[in-house]
Amino acid sequence: MAIDLKNLTIEKAHAALVRGDFTAVALAQAYLDVIASKNKEINAYLEVYNDVIEQAKVADARLAAKTDVTMLTGISFAIKDNILIKGRIATSASKILEGFQAPYDATVIEKLKKAGAVFIGRTNMDEFAMGGSTENSAFGVTKNPYDTSRVAGGSSGGSAAAVAMDGALAALGSDTGGSIRQPASYCGLVGLKPTYGAVSRNGVMAMGSSLDQIGPFAKTVGDAEIIFNTIRGQDPLDSTTITAETFSPKRLGKTKPIIGIINYESGVDARVMEKFNEAVAKYEKAGYEVRRGITIPDIDYSLAVYYVVMPAEVSSNLARFDGVRFGFHKDGKNGIDDYFETRGAGFGKEARRRILLGTYVLSSGYYDAYYNRAIALRRTITAGFEKAFEGVDIIMTPTAPSPAFKIGEKVSDPVAMYLEDIFTVPANLTGMPAISVPAGFAGDLPVGIQLTARHGDEKTLFEAGKDFYGI
Repeated sequence: MAIDLKNLTIEKAHAALVRGDFTAVALAQAYLDVIASKNKEINAYLEVYNDVIEQAKVADARLAAKTDVTMLTGISFAIKDNILIKGRIATSASKILEGFQAPYDATVIEKLKKAGAVFIGRTNMDEFAMGGSTENSAFGVTKNPYDTSRVAGGSSGGSAAAVAMDGALAALGSDTGGSIRQPASYCGLVGLKPTYGAVSRNGVMAMGSSLDQIGPFAKTVGDAEIIFNTIRGQDPLDSTTITAETFSPKRLGKTKPIIGIINYESGVDARVMEKFNEAVAKYEKAGYEVRRGITIPDIDYSLAVYYVVMPAEVSSNLARFDGVRFGFHKDGKNGIDDYFETRGAGFGKEARRRILLGTYVLSSGYYDAYYNRAIALRRTITAGFEKAFEGVDIIMTPTAPSPAFKIGEKVSDPVAMYLEDIFTVPANLTGMPAISVPAGFAGDLPVGIQLTARHGDEKTLFEAGKDFYGI
């Protein structure tokens, strides 16, 4: 039978696999056929694995034996190129990791393997997750499946495009300042950035260690919840991970969560605000209490704080890539020159820009003026959100200030590119969970709304996100 990939969800696929309507092999082959047809233009995948059908056969054996069957058994996943899968190439879309083979599985991969997931391949991204458009990849830009003249978003643009073009049923990405939620918005998907520490970062190439989180791309909120519940949990290999019981958020709304709206319209595309206001009206019609005019002191500094803290952590995390131990190497006149030549040729322009900026803000004489002030403001912004959550259960904003922009439109203006993160970075600075949910179309381009909740309160995000689809 022909599989309706466009309308397929994890829940529907699981039911069909259990009933025997189709096999995991047939499902995987359907995705491989789409990839063969579309990936050359879209450039979502950097590599499609040659053992996909063998993986699917193992999943079918589990399904036939009815042992260890989970909601993800036989489900086809795309994996961002900065997440390690043992024995497979992982480059973070950078020339400096040319040919690097992962020596072990990331914890999230171990969990998906245990669940019986099928890995289709590794997806394109901005180099070391630095960017909001996947134009900073060493392997070319990923195009938006809805309009190939436009970006898919970033830095997890390949994962988003893979699902949006029906080249996988779900995907994993990493989110440092909106790198799951923004491409989810651009590509008409659900994208979740979990509470900091809810999902292990072990085996994921670090960009900003206090900001990074791994999360899912999915077609529905229910599917995102299934994936999150599979990959979450404390990990002895990641000391920042937490248990579900770490936070015990108490809801204020008696029957439905209370939604807070920040007055944040300047600089937002009118089409995005139209869909946002329609979403607010839909929530009100469904019985949600909406409180407008929520204020968070110093939230306007979020982007500035992020672009001090993040490059500082980048400069530290990327210091290990020296061309000596693994990856790309370029000979210089001597040992130290080898290091300079390798990093100069191995890193792309955006990576070099952020390394330099981070080194600067951490340098003697500037550490107190920039980095320490940014850290202090980060605490103030977090406290402001915590105060706001004394009166509401969810804070709702657009996910991005505009729909997907044209390829090349903002490459020469880094500040304009950075402004695309204006709504998403606060969740990374505060460590709070946030989800992007499709809110309709601006013309032919998808746009999303973002829901942010208290630390550890993904449950409320899932509830409100699911309600949005039923309104």
